Amino acid sequence: MKHKVFIVDDHPIVREGLAQMIRREPDLAVCGEAEDAQAALQMIYALKPDILIVDISLHGPDGLDLLKSVRAKDPTLPVLILSMHDESIYAERSLRAGANGYIMKQEATENVLVALRRILNREVYVSPQIANKMLQRFVSAGAAHGKHSSLNELSDRELEVLRLMGEGHSTRQIADELHLSVKTVESYQAHLKEKLALKNSRELVQYAVQWTINAKSVSPVT
Repeated sequence: MKHKVFIVDDHPIVREGLAQMIRREPDLAVCGEAEDAQAALQMIYALKPDILIVDISLHGPDGLDLLKSVRAKDPTLPVLILSMHDESIYAERSLRAGANGYIMKQEATENVLVALRRILNREVYVSPQIANKMLQRFVSAGAAHGKHSSLNELSDRELEVLRLMGEGHSTRQIADELHLSVKTVESYQAHLKEKLALKNSRELVQYAVQWTINAKSVSPVT
């Protein structure tokens, strides 16, 4: 029996690259694909996959929102987060939200297969660098307590607003995409300025754009 893999990514080329790679494996099969969280949720429970591959950057609710929705209905369904974003920011955040693994898109394609098989074997997958960082933090927890980067202090929703700002979305567009009021988005933006020690909205936009450019400099998996 092949393990059924469901892929959620808003880039068709990425989905196709992952699907082709998985279909070549004797123990894995692709049972479905989706480009956003809403479509994914509808298909996941109809197709009953054995594992999900979920990108963080999706149109509408992001991959972490999808992960939380999946966990609310199925605490045990294995989920591998695939992302172009800095793993030092998103890996631990994803694991806390219930992911079974996190892998960067620029990692070698064979590592995706390694991650899938480890997770299906009830293990957790992160890169050796992140595993070492987490271990060091655990060992030196007392000395390092409270010494987190500003980005690590952001809530999941604040980070999502920052990402959308960096992609050029206006406050109204962010509100519409996340199904929030403009006032609520403005409140998140105020929190971002405070936590990132930025003086005004112009600096916040500049920060968001630069952060997004840096994140997108990573090549997608092929």
